Amino acid sequence: MYNERRKFLQDSLLGASGLLLSSYLLSSCTKKISYDMLNSIPEDSLYKMKHIRGNVGYFTEKGGTIGWITSGKKSGIIDTQFPDQINNLLTEMKKLTDEKIEVVFNTHHHGDHTAGNIVLKDLCKKFIAHENSFTNQKNAALSKNEFDKIHLPNITFKEEYKTKIGSESIKCYYFGAGHTNGDAIIHMQESNVVHIGDLVFNRRFPYIDKGSGANIKNWVVALDKIKSTFDNETIFICGHAGQGFDVVINKNDISAFQ
Repeated sequence: MYNERRKFLQDSLLGASGLLLSSYLLSSCTKKISYDMLNSIPEDSLYKMKHIRGNVGYFTEKGGTIGWITSGKKSGIIDTQFPDQINNLLTEMKKLTDEKIEVVFNTHHHGDHTAGNIVLKDLCKKFIAHENSFTNQKNAALSKNEFDKIHLPNITFKEEYKTKIGSESIKCYYFGAGHTNGDAIIHMQESNVVHIGDLVFNRRFPYIDKGSGANIKNWVVALDKIKSTFDNETIFICGHAGQGFDVVINKNDISAFQ
């Protein structure tokens, strides 16, 4: 009886030690995502980085609003502003995750949404955009002889595209020409946050890129499709906002823009 009890105690202690060691190793190797870290950004900083909901947040500084996704060890970026700005974003992303960027989405081809791609070309393998956005970006670089300053998407889609970043399912939509003829809509489904790029300028008159296929009539139709596709709990990120207004909007803000 004594020997059996002694063996039981030894086995129990070894099991407990193993659990403690495993827990220690896990906590040592994995950075726990805490969005409270973003509160350390000074109020007078030139840029703003905020968590919205679930795995999703946004970054603003110069150019079109960037969306970001962090899910476990995976992360992604929607639009890239300019090289200096994307480096500022990367500095803040390192507070949240040690892992490389897995996917970059471009909502459309304009430089204030894609010029930062070049910084990420060696950090990320997948750059996703609508097929017309790819063509527009390539043609713009050709016309200015600036291929050394850009990094083109290497995955394109026609109507819809699906992928995942960690536990976050991503679905991309194309509802036809609006701001350009290549405006992608990116839905982070678990977080229920949608980046609509420059399909909405919140309380601000938009740039209408006729040279890249902008279509006012279908723009209004595309906005109707956005409102009917997503539910009333959906939060939207738009590319630009008027002074005093937010880039994080809802369906009422979309209707106001219409």
